[in-house]
Amino acid sequence: MVSTGYQATVARYSPNGEWIASADVSGTVRIWGAYNDHVLKKEFKVLTGRIDDLQWSPDGLRIVASGDGKGKSLVRAFMWDSGTNVGEFDGHSRRVLSCAFKPTRPFRIVTCGEDFLVNFYEGPPFKFKSSHRDHSNFVNCIRFSPDGSKFISVSSDKKGILFDGKTGEKIGELSSEDGHKGSIYAVSWSPDGKQVLTVSADKSAKVWEICDDGSGKLTKTLTSSDSGGVDDMLVSCLWQNDHLVTVSLGGTISIFSASDLDKSALQISGHMKNVTSLSVLKNVPKTILSSSYDGLIVKWIQGIGYSSKLQRKENSQIKCLAAAEEEIITSGFDNKEVIEFLLIRIIDGIRNML
Repeated sequence: MVSTGYQATVARYSPNGEWIASADVSGTVRIWGAYNDHVLKKEFKVLTGRIDDLQWSPDGLRIVASGDGKGKSLVRAFMWDSGTNVGEFDGHSRRVLSCAFKPTRPFRIVTCGEDFLVNFYEGPPFKFKSSHRDHSNFVNCIRFSPDGSKFISVSSDKKGILFDGKTGEKIGELSSEDGHKGSIYAVSWSPDGKQVLTVSADKSAKVWEICDDGSGKLTKTLTSSDSGGVDDMLVSCLWQNDHLVTVSLGGTISIFSASDLDKSALQISGHMKNVTSLSVLKNVPKTILSSSYDGLIVKWIQGIGYSSKLQRKENSQIKCLAAAEEEIITSGFDNKEVIEFLLIRIIDGIRNML
């Protein structure tokens, strides 16, 4: 299913896999059937601005959503089938970037955001219990461990802080030794709750062992073989069974093996804008080059798929592309109102991509 007409920001399966909840920039949550025709079941206007995160309750009856309330509510929890509110969420003054439901009883909800706060709510009906200001910058993501005994928040201050899942009290931090050198944007727990995966603006992912005392000790730093440009900043992650999944700002998905952290990642990527041209390398007939309007050139291998991206000295828009021997020639438009064609010779040649 591909749904168009609104800009989605987040989507989550219900615990039983029957439903998908999606949210968008307008503050609307839609509930879809997960099978067959993916029928739209319910639609609710939840916030007055963009929704940044949403989570199902473990019993699949409630949804909590957080984001930008534009001066009004920044967090809302409701019954998914009726839209009825199930609590009040005081305590935040700015956009709430992330929220999480405790996966075991007694239910709890935690939130974090641009006001540097981590808030803890008891319920249902949910009400404010406590607030923590241990971070010194935006708090970007918050997640409970699978057994609900702990939760962790990660921030643009490069810290990861652990809390008791039942009381909300701080119990420890990820070690600053060999920690991230940039903002931490996302975190995900291992299925057994003994480790976490974090990703950062420093373009690395890190695996941490969570000790009984609530501290976190670095196990492994994971990096990819990309250029190290802005597009390679890592902004999202997921620990799914034996797979560690990271997503870069440029849209590259990297999949690592949790049981073999030294193994190279499988990368999946492609174009983010309209594809404008294709060219087959005559001397390597199974290799295809594609270009898109935003100036990106991608190499594909027949029978394999995505291989790599070509780093260009100038990311000018591309109208068409041709490959001959060791050179790539592209034509495109400049920023003037009159169309002018450009010829760009890639000095390093095509061999650097192979």
